[in-house]
Amino acid sequence: MQIREQLKQAKEAGKVLARLTDQQRNDVLEAVADAIIYNKVSLLESNARDLAKMEQTNPLYDRLQLTDSRLEAIAADMRNVAKLPSPLGRVTDRRTLPNGLRLSRVSVPFGVIGIVYEARPNVTYDVFSLCFKSGNACVLKGGRDAEASNEAAVRLIKDVLRERGIDDHVVELLPVTHEATAEMLSAVGYIDVCIPRGGRRLIDFVRDTARVPVIETGAGVVNTYFDKDGSLEKGRRIVLNAKTRRVSVCNALDCLIIHEERLCSLPALCESLADKKVTIYADEKAFQALSGSYPYLERAEEDTFGTEFMDYKMAVRTVASLDEALDHIARYGSGHSESIITEDEQVARRFQQEVDAACVYWNAPTSFTDGAQFGLGAEIGISTQKLGPRGPMGLEEITTYKWLIEGDGQIRQ
Repeated sequence: MQIREQLKQAKEAGKVLARLTDQQRNDVLEAVADAIIYNKVSLLESNARDLAKMEQTNPLYDRLQLTDSRLEAIAADMRNVAKLPSPLGRVTDRRTLPNGLRLSRVSVPFGVIGIVYEARPNVTYDVFSLCFKSGNACVLKGGRDAEASNEAAVRLIKDVLRERGIDDHVVELLPVTHEATAEMLSAVGYIDVCIPRGGRRLIDFVRDTARVPVIETGAGVVNTYFDKDGSLEKGRRIVLNAKTRRVSVCNALDCLIIHEERLCSLPALCESLADKKVTIYADEKAFQALSGSYPYLERAEEDTFGTEFMDYKMAVRTVASLDEALDHIARYGSGHSESIITEDEQVARRFQQEVDAACVYWNAPTSFTDGAQFGLGAEIGISTQKLGPRGPMGLEEITTYKWLIEGDGQIRQ
């Protein structure tokens, strides 16, 4: 009953939220950003309680951890969202029919957005800022690993909302129970769309279980193809950054595909990875090329190539042609982010045209797949589906539209 009451309150608060001006919304976001900086000590103390319950060797530890600099970045992202143009009230089509009816298609909020996510407290702030700016209420269902961090974040946000006379039910945090997840996923009439953020198991569960609409996001089995005409200098930097910048995020590199004519470059291509103690799972040809020069080397199994490692681990697959690389990505990729390293423009253009993914790179690392990096302020998730939004989802992607029709007494014959 308590969870259903939270959902009802969020639905009602969303109606009030739609009446606020864009300036009022921006002022609130600026105030929350100020509060994050002012309350850094208490926010980090709450996060420390969560971190104490998790082994540092857990790949999710890095996602869970907040620091001074990360809180400052969260606050900066919130200020960036406040500075963006409002996504609401945009007229995307206007026409007058032969009978004189005047039609306008205008952007509006979804209403209430539900988010199911794992050990990522930054998601709490990102989702609130994007939802609030776009006129949506949000219902958050975080994981047990980040319970104290999420509770502290929502408590801070609600304090700011109340200080400004705004219904604080525009953001609701559900309990960290399986029952709460089930309640959200079946909340027809209360949740307008649900967005899961996490690993493949979570995303599959939400998609397969939900009775409310779902936007599928997140899981990333990410490949980079080093072509026979690839630049070794660029390749070394790109592979290192894509793999080791943050290994626990969905845009991190999982498999390096290399043209067999460039196996001689593989030791140099992977040399910097050894400094980070990245374990490489190589097919037979790549294993022979790295044997004796790379210290953390294992033989790949067949299921290695479809694995999202979220760790200091990477697969290497050898191919004889671009076609083989494309086939590998089609079989093992998840539609998230893929990259090619080559100086051959014709090959690169074909790769970008034929790879079926939300983000396809040429001579750049997949680590750029991020809402803030794309100039969206922040992101509510990275959609890997094709129906509706695709790729990093910012303000525009969490609005819908309605048709407004003006007449002068016309009737349909």
